[in-house]
Amino acid sequence: MSMVFHFLDTYNLLSCYRLHTPEELLKRNHVSRGEVVRDVLVQHAVQSFIGWCASLLEPIEMRGAEWWDILKLYSRFLQAERWFLSWLHIVGINGAGLEGKIVARIAAVGADNLLEEAVRLLGLEPTENGNWRYKLVEVAYWYIFPAVQVLIAFFILDTWQYFWHRLMHESKWLYRNFHSRHHRLYVPYAFGALYNHPFEGFLMDTIGAGIAYKLSGLTVRGGIFFFTFSTMKTVDDHSGYSLPFDPLQYFFWNNASYHDVHHQGWGIKSNFSQPFFICWDRWLGTQWTGGDTASRYAASRKRAASAAMKGPPPLDQKEYINLARGAPISSYTNGSATGYPNGGLKSRRLSGELRLHAEEHERAHRVELEVERQMERERQSRWANGEAR
Repeated sequence: MSMVFHFLDTYNLLSCYRLHTPEELLKRNHVSRGEVVRDVLVQHAVQSFIGWCASLLEPIEMRGAEWWDILKLYSRFLQAERWFLSWLHIVGINGAGLEGKIVARIAAVGADNLLEEAVRLLGLEPTENGNWRYKLVEVAYWYIFPAVQVLIAFFILDTWQYFWHRLMHESKWLYRNFHSRHHRLYVPYAFGALYNHPFEGFLMDTIGAGIAYKLSGLTVRGGIFFFTFSTMKTVDDHSGYSLPFDPLQYFFWNNASYHDVHHQGWGIKSNFSQPFFICWDRWLGTQWTGGDTASRYAASRKRAASAAMKGPPPLDQKEYINLARGAPISSYTNGSATGYPNGGLKSRRLSGELRLHAEEHERAHRVELEVERQMERERQSRWANGEAR
């Protein structure tokens, strides 16, 4: 799935739906694609190994047990129906008669035939004796209950990821040592969706999805759908495309446009929810409220285009760390560290803790722009000296 979006990136197709320009992709990210692929493969290997270990603890699913489960569910349905009718009788309502009238009215309008047709389309055997209760239980067992379980798993995973994700940003130590790796991608792309520190991937993705799977009561078949769909949704959220015809973006408010705000320096303290719903952001007041983002994206594109014309690449994360520790710019660039105004960039440092706040990312971006300006001035100075000689 990520290769589809990579194909669009490579040949610049559907560019009108891109959230970022190719220049931003090249200039703003602080990690190579090779490193991204390496870490993503590591996470897939860890997830596969943990999944295999967890499968050893799962009970063997026997063929034919489903019909026994349906019979038990049908028995409980009849018990609940008798209890409800008895309660109606206590309050003076003829429940059996009322039920008979409702069923008769449903049959009169042809809804019973509609149920039979729905049963046939769902791949179930039609009833021969008009036992609509049993067919209703069958439909609930095969379709309604699994759908509810998947939605519960979605919510549990969202809850787990929201609070851990937010903690990763609020704890300087957690952000510096783990989550900052994922935010090297200021311009996300599809196959970088699972690019993060192995510990973070294990904690937030692998463990979170496993807990959601167990607590929701999904079967192995339901788990296959849940894990696969969760991965697809995460890939789509990091695709970098706001596609109006993409069902994953159309039916979920938490989509590529929503999550991309979180990857920008000015939006990093908002939109923590992922990968499905945005309820926790709304409930706890962390949804982006800074207004229209169009002007901010336009400014970012303009800066990237200007940087692309000048030529020098941006600093990668290792270089930012070196700068934060006090290493002079000259130790990892071709330019000289002398002649900088007011001590220049040689004395400028990023926060040693690489703060998680948006101000930190904006400061890093200003350092990046200043480095590019200084290198350009040095190139012009060397050219002028050479011409004078």
